[in-house]
Order: sequence, then C-alpha cells, then structure tokens
Amino acid sequence: METLAAFTSYLQNERRMAAKTVEAYQSDLAGFLRFLQTYLEEEPTPKRLGKLRAREVRAFLAQRRREGLSDASIARLLSSVKALYRWLGRAHDIENAEIAYLQGPKRPQRLPRPVSVEAAKDLIDEAASDPDTEAWINARDAAVLSLLYGAGLRISEALSLTGSHIPAPERLRITGKGNKVRIVPLIPAVRHAMEAYAEVCPYRLGPNDPLFRGAKGGALNPRLIQGLVQKLRAILGLPDTATPHALRHAFATHLLAGGADLRAIQTLLGHASLSTTQVYTGVDSERLRDVHSAAHPRA
Repeated sequence: METLAAFTSYLQNERRMAAKTVEAYQSDLAGFLRFLQTYLEEEPTPKRLGKLRAREVRAFLAQRRREGLSDASIARLLSSVKALYRWLGRAHDIENAEIAYLQGPKRPQRLPRPVSVEAAKDLIDEAASDPDTEAWINARDAAVLSLLYGAGLRISEALSLTGSHIPAPERLRITGKGNKVRIVPLIPAVRHAMEAYAEVCPYRLGPNDPLFRGAKGGALNPRLIQGLVQKLRAILGLPDTATPHALRHAFATHLLAGGADLRAIQTLLGHASLSTTQVYTGVDSERLRDVHSAAHPRA
C-alpha cells in the first residue's frame, strides 16, 4: 500500500486537507486497492493502475453496491478513485483516460425546502414579539427576517446593509455572490420593518456603519440569526428545514406560485444561471401535485 501512503501524505502535507477528509479518502481507497489486489491477483502498483480498465473499477463499485452502499456513497467512492488518478498523473506521469471519463450514478436533484406563507409570517411575528428580549432586538430580528423573506436576500447580504439604507429605499442595490450586483425592490412591509428597527436601535447608524448590530454594538453575527430561527421553529413546531435560507427559498417559490416570471425571479435572487432558478419550478410542481391529490375526487 505504498501508493496509498504516498497519496495520503500528499493530501496532508501539500493539499493540507482536514484530517476527516483525509481519513475518508484513505478509507475509500484502501478498500479499492484491496479489491484490486484480489481481483487482479497482483499488487496494484502505480504502473498497473495506469493500465486499469474501466470495467475493473465498475466491478469494484458493483461489489460495494451489492454490500448496500447508496448512490451518494458510490459517487463518493468514484470521486476518491479519480482523485487518486489525478495525483498519479502529477506524481508519476500516469494517465488513464478510461478512468477519467467514468461516470458515477446521477444524484437526485435536491429541491429547496421553503417554509409556507403562514410559517414565514409566524417566524417574523414571533421574532418581533419575544417577551424575554429587548424591544430593539426584537425589531432588529424582525427586520432581518423580513429582508430574507420579503426581498429574498441571503443572510450575508442582509447583514451587509449600512446606515445609508435608512430611510429604507424602494429599491435596494445588493452585491451578492461573485460580486454580482442586482437591484431588489423593497415592499412597504420590509421598509417599515427596517425603519422601525432603526428608530429604536440604541447605537448610532452612520452611513458607513453596519445597519444591524449585536447587543454590544458590533456588527450582527449571522450565527445569531441562525440560532434565532432554530429557537423560533421549536416554539412554532416547525421542521428542522425551517432555516434562514428557507425564507429565501420561500420568497422564490411564493413568487412563482403567484405567477411571477422565472427570469424575473432569477434577477431578484441574483442567480448567474437560469438553471439554478429552475429548481423552484420543481418545488412548485410538488405543491401542485399535493393540492391535486388532496382535492381531486378521483385522486
């Protein structure tokens, strides 16, 4: 297993991967190399690995599938094997096109899990009225959640706002992922929530100061919003999928259900590709199927 030891050393010392990641590669590839030693009846040296055929890798994956591995685990195994071959190319000048072009099982597309209209409203209302929290913090939390659901912002985008955004504008200029700039309209309810918070915030909100503050006046940490939603969903009996990002998903799916154009939603979310936005059509289709199954007399 000298090959595996050298590859592991490369991951640790050159790639500086996390210990858990290195362990995962080590486990996957140890099983792969043991299989080859039995299957080929010879040591899987770098030279022999260079001559390996795709069918031999498929035999290994088929054996693991018979042992009960899922598609996701099979895909991970193949990814580990391909990583080993990329290293062989760099370290030993060994190329193997058959292995490079092997395709693993397609993973089913995971649909976003938005919260319902009622749950979104309940989360914002509950954040605004927590009796154990100072009034200005309640107002702050309600304003942040309103931006996630009412404007489709990511947490990082909402927390990037400054005092210059008060009074709240009708249109918000947001710089999102990849420095992609978009213009997002703010509905009256969101503008009101932002201004209600600014009115009671005990800290100076200068044009260049963070708009949303922590209890001690520093910029609000996104983990506090994540913790807040975790607390609220326990109070409201919502599932674990009710996260801050689920409010952004809800913004998109509720617009789509209301007849909004997919291209417009793409622009509002700041997606670089329409295909990223199209996942929301799957969510809406699922909702329509549920409605049909519940309401149709022959369902």
